Amino acid sequence: MEITIKEAAQDYLATKLIPGERLLLALDDGSSKYSKLGGTCAIGNKFQLVIADAPDPDYAEALANNADLNLTTGALELTYLGHGLTMDYRNGMLNLRDDTGILDGAVTIARAQPLAKEEAARREEMKALGGKIC
Repeated sequence: MEITIKEAAQDYLATKLIPGERLLLALDDGSSKYSKLGGTCAIGNKFQLVIADAPDPDYAEALANNADLNLTTGALELTYLGHGLTMDYRNGMLNLRDDTGILDGAVTIARAQPLAKEEAARREEMKALGGKIC
């Protein structure tokens, strides 16, 4: 899959990344191991860029791009990404869109953090409750 990173987004990302760092495009809707949300009813409409120190086999799908970023995503995320994928920076926010329209108007960016034991337990509980709370 391919993504076009607009110039404004490239400029913004340059302030957040050390050249050569690895980026993962991950869902941030409660379904991703990198998501800070406990659970949500809006699966597939919230994304984040995760700065990772090492490759993650769950995010091994390369996203070819014009900014020469080491950018990958996961198989689940590919379900929500279509043709004409573009990332831009407008109004102080990264936005992600494809030919169908805006996928996320406020993509976040953060460094990967290992989950604490309590956080992992809370996440598992939220997954179990997911179908009951929406």
